[in-house]
Amino acid sequence: MPELTEVQSAITAASASESARINATLIRVTGDWSLAEDCVQDAFARAMADWPIRGIPKNPGAWITTVAKNRAIDRLRSAASEKRALSELAILSELKELPEEPDGGPTLDDDRLRLIYTCCHPALPMEGRVALTLRTVAGLGTNEIARAFLVSESTMSKRLVRARAKIKEAGIPYRVPPPELLGERTAGVLAVLYLMFNEGYSATGADSLTRDPLVKEAIRLARLLVSLLRSSPQQPEALGLLALMLFHHARRRSRLDDYGDIVTLEDQDRTLWDTASVTEASGLLTTAERTAVEHGTPPGSYRIQAAIAACHMAAPEFDRTDFGRVASLYEALSRVAPSPVVELNRAVAVAMSQGPEAGLGLIEELDHKRSLDGYYLLPAAKADLLRRLGRTTEANLEYQRAQALAPSDTERRYLSKRLAETTLKEQK
Repeated sequence: MPELTEVQSAITAASASESARINATLIRVTGDWSLAEDCVQDAFARAMADWPIRGIPKNPGAWITTVAKNRAIDRLRSAASEKRALSELAILSELKELPEEPDGGPTLDDDRLRLIYTCCHPALPMEGRVALTLRTVAGLGTNEIARAFLVSESTMSKRLVRARAKIKEAGIPYRVPPPELLGERTAGVLAVLYLMFNEGYSATGADSLTRDPLVKEAIRLARLLVSLLRSSPQQPEALGLLALMLFHHARRRSRLDDYGDIVTLEDQDRTLWDTASVTEASGLLTTAERTAVEHGTPPGSYRIQAAIAACHMAAPEFDRTDFGRVASLYEALSRVAPSPVVELNRAVAVAMSQGPEAGLGLIEELDHKRSLDGYYLLPAAKADLLRRLGRTTEANLEYQRAQALAPSDTERRYLSKRLAETTLKEQK
């Protein structure tokens, strides 16, 4: 008999590789999201009970598929009346004919693609899209999603119920959008995945800076989307997003010191960066640019952001970063996806390439517009430039403002250290 840890590892691997596929197929056939989810969960619970006794099957995915399919058939049979509707008979017939394992054909990929686009339909509120994607596509438990977004499990459960009800009530089709809507809808899917990644990379309202499971799920789903969008004009932007995620994730070991405090990009130990992820991200970005030329796809926000990240990752030292190019790329990004945050980042790049005074002027313009009220990185960036200029009293005030707005204890500790440093300089 296999060890329990061996069984748990096999089940975890099968869940990661098979849950979305089986779930998507059952939803397509039955049209019942809750039924599909319950049957997949039942299959994994059965595996946990059977595999320690009977051994891990040679093909765990096929075993899970068979059990989930049979469970769905049993549930539908027990719920149906004697005068079963023709539609129910058709569903049962199609369930019986489902293959036990993927054949690599387009149908299974289409099922997963349909599932992603349905979860991210624009008729759903953003919080519902993220929750449903994490639950149905990523396979996270309701308790895990609730913990990640700092809400109660009952609150998250209600969000999921509302999202599924909205899909049914609004008649949201379970399909890949038609060609004329694909670009717009893909942008929405990418936005959900990037929001998921950012929530893991810079967690809001938490004691820690990151939530690694969310980061990994976002990367995994981005990989899946890139694969499913192959040969599509939308693939270059998906490649750009995946490259962007990997560039950021490559710095994960250098972002905090031994005490759990933030280390800025300027001070990070670049030998700790994950060179394999950087290499992969660089290759993805190159592929994205080549594929974009083939399809005539104009530069999108994620490809431009990935190019900015590539500039930082390519520099052997912070001072040797091509900040002129970074500023130019932010200017291009402001045309594609204008926002005050993009303008703030461009201002910082200008400061690094043309001097603190030049960047400070741009940041003060943003501050006067009040378009970033409540966003702690504006006063933090302003304080940093004032510190570099030796204007410590003003820097202190801005660090205090940033500290009051910071979303996590980790970020507040970093700002406290900066505040203490400038206070010490002022006293000398």
